[in-house]
Amino acid sequence: MRPPDIVEVRRAFAEPIGAAETIARYIGKLVAQLCHLMEQRGLGARRLDLVCQRVDSQAEAVRVGMAIPVRDAKRLTRLLCDKVETIAPGFGIEMMILAATAAEPLERSQAVSSLVQETVPDVSDLIDTLINRVGERAVYRLAPVASDVPERSVGKIPAMAADSGSGWPGDWPRPSRLLPQPDPVETVALLPDHPPVSFTWRGVRRRVRRADGPERVFGEWWKRDAELVAVRDYFRVEDDAGQRYWLYRSGDGEDAATGSHRWFLHGVFG
Repeated sequence: MRPPDIVEVRRAFAEPIGAAETIARYIGKLVAQLCHLMEQRGLGARRLDLVCQRVDSQAEAVRVGMAIPVRDAKRLTRLLCDKVETIAPGFGIEMMILAATAAEPLERSQAVSSLVQETVPDVSDLIDTLINRVGERAVYRLAPVASDVPERSVGKIPAMAADSGSGWPGDWPRPSRLLPQPDPVETVALLPDHPPVSFTWRGVRRRVRRADGPERVFGEWWKRDAELVAVRDYFRVEDDAGQRYWLYRSGDGEDAATGSHRWFLHGVFG
């Protein structure tokens, strides 16, 4: 059902149009009208739908989305015109309808005089271009999640989402690269609390020159009963070549109920 307060403009043509350049020109005109209406209502577009009614009663539709509310006519026109080639005009288009099918409040911004140049660039225009080319789900940023389990301590959020204010754990350093899944490794190590003397990862044996740990991570028993007594002991190790790795042993090294006591490589430090 069409919302009663939707912001919409339309243009009917006495003679049907079909050339891509002509379609793009009228997109610019419709966007300017739409932005004027949105300014009157204090709104910015989060999603635009362009519908082209053809003379054969078929319709061609184009949709673009924005990461934040936008009322910049030049920017919105560019995003829509990037998709003009996807419109099949057939024997001609007799009407174009442009609607802000998702809009949010957007106040007029005022330029503030300052002797200090802004150091934070506005990347929302780039984000909008990317999400309309590859899809919104493919463009995101990572944010900390309240969890001591490393693979659960990071989550995907929209690229332009507001900063939650939460930070990464600072007690122990974390590797710059966390593997998608921990890789099993073969190790030579003394139980229960000693780091490996050496480990074999992906067929290559590496001798440990330095090590730090263990950092014990407890299971999240409130999520899974199986993690009631589960633990991991993490070690930062450096091999003879100076490469640093993040290894952990599943379990405390003594009680089999806490884990398998197998070793895994979970990350690589830069």
